Amino acid sequence: MKKLSLGMVLAATVVAAGPALAFEPTRPVEFVVASGAGGGTDNFARTIQSIITKHNLMSKPMVILNKGGGSGAEAFLYAKKNEGDANKLYFGTNNAYLLPHVAKMAYSMKDLEPVSALAFDEFLIWVKSDSEYKTPKELIDAGKAAPGTIAFAGSQSKDTDETLVALIKQATGAKFKYLPFNGGGEVGVQLAGGHVAANVNNPNENLGQWQAGVVKPLCVFSPNPMAKGEPVHDGKGWGDIPTCVSQGLPIESYKMPRTVWAAAGTPADAVAYYADVMKKVSETPEWAEYIKKTSQTGDYLDPAKLKSFISSSETNAVKVFKEEGWLVQ
Repeated sequence: MKKLSLGMVLAATVVAAGPALAFEPTRPVEFVVASGAGGGTDNFARTIQSIITKHNLMSKPMVILNKGGGSGAEAFLYAKKNEGDANKLYFGTNNAYLLPHVAKMAYSMKDLEPVSALAFDEFLIWVKSDSEYKTPKELIDAGKAAPGTIAFAGSQSKDTDETLVALIKQATGAKFKYLPFNGGGEVGVQLAGGHVAANVNNPNENLGQWQAGVVKPLCVFSPNPMAKGEPVHDGKGWGDIPTCVSQGLPIESYKMPRTVWAAAGTPADAVAYYADVMKKVSETPEWAEYIKKTSQTGDYLDPAKLKSFISSSETNAVKVFKEEGWLVQ
């Protein structure tokens, strides 16, 4: 089996704050969220808003505006319509640069300017606690023996979750029946209720069910185990979950960035200003607590590093899309 990798993590570097930047917002700053209220991206943006307010990191207040239609495309179309507006920021994931590859969108990456990434969601394979599949290999073998019959749940179609399930198929030859639902919370409920065999939720989305002993993780798509922490269930915590690659599933890394964007045409000093604010956010104890609570990996990427990450992530994702026949013409 060929070893595949989709995504990477760059180490965060903490340095002293630089000199004050020339740009300052001229009015309240809109935090435009590419998801509905209560979702992971919404929580990401509101946590940043709270930290900025508490530590007085910006001179103007912030207003949250949720535009989650079209898997987040609504927010990025809004960015296109507000080209050059330095008083708006956009909060998303890799959906910003992957959506135009799988659906005809009224925006493109040319309409967005990367500001920063502050965190990465890990992805795991989850099954019910009483599942017949005790290891990733057993689940993969079943997907080969009965192709297209074992139900794998995920959020949305042709999005991050289905891309990972497709990547598993391409890497192993196991074919599953992918069932899309509206968000990781609903996906977790489907697994807990025994309506599907597995899902690829990130840690926070299945945490409650694991605490209750209803589901269990089989492996994490990371080259290294997750950080040690308090036990979640039956004496085991995130650091006890084996990596998928160590269990014979040849996908070393798969992560989703939590990203911040400006509209194209935003002045360079404004982009630098917001990137500096986000870096300061990432260095606060409140941000460390958020990362711990949501079981994410905390890594700050400045605009240049984020562009480099996007280049690699997009290239690898497009390979999957092409093989699945998802690319729009």
